[in-house]
Amino acid sequence: MLDADARERYLRHILLREVGAQGQQKLLRARVLIVGAGGLGAPILQYLAAAGVGVIGVIDDDCVALSNLQRQTIYRDEDVGAAKVDRAAAFARSLNPEIRVIALNEKIGAANVGDHVGAYDVIVEGVDNFETRFALNAACIAARKPLVSAAIGRFEGQLAVFKPWAGEALPCYRCLVPAAPPRDEQVNCAEEGVLGPLAGVIGSMAALETLKEILSIGDSLAGRLFLYDGLAATSRTLKLPRDPACPDCGSIARD
Repeated sequence: MLDADARERYLRHILLREVGAQGQQKLLRARVLIVGAGGLGAPILQYLAAAGVGVIGVIDDDCVALSNLQRQTIYRDEDVGAAKVDRAAAFARSLNPEIRVIALNEKIGAANVGDHVGAYDVIVEGVDNFETRFALNAACIAARKPLVSAAIGRFEGQLAVFKPWAGEALPCYRCLVPAAPPRDEQVNCAEEGVLGPLAGVIGSMAALETLKEILSIGDSLAGRLFLYDGLAATSRTLKLPRDPACPDCGSIARD
């Protein structure tokens, strides 16, 4: 049962017919892994912590740099040089002392991704390399854990949810990106730049999709790709096809 402090903290959730006290209890019992504590991971962590997600893991092996502060708004000048996950965990705990935050100061990859994914209910990633996304995709399919995937560059962002086992027509990340594009075609914020608030827009939407997955409410982005153009102030949603020959999800059993 929610105590008096919890009822007050989460009152605006409880007032929502789609959430209520039972939904808030679901959030408090949930476990979410955030992969990447950068521009997207910062708002994702902020809103999941504030929402009362009971256990949040944050995995990243990077340190805070001065150039991060333009968009990674959970960090301060005094954090420069410190491990991102340590400062991110401290921020989340100060925002909501009722939750548990696990700081994982390591690089996630094929060797350890299965161990981490298996311990959580939903995985949400905001990384900047395809190798990590491919490893996460395969591990999430094997463990049947929803993967919320977000990306930004320059003035544009995209967001999708992948859970191919949940429907015959639902794709995985490899259906969308079968192989990493050539290096000269890859967009990287460190090389091309990004307008700071874009991280907040897409990161907040990724947090929203994560909460929807936990609560089983609304229309999931599974099977769709949300695209946002910050300069034009426009957005569109595309239907994503499943690839029957996909090496990651082509032969899995589907509900």
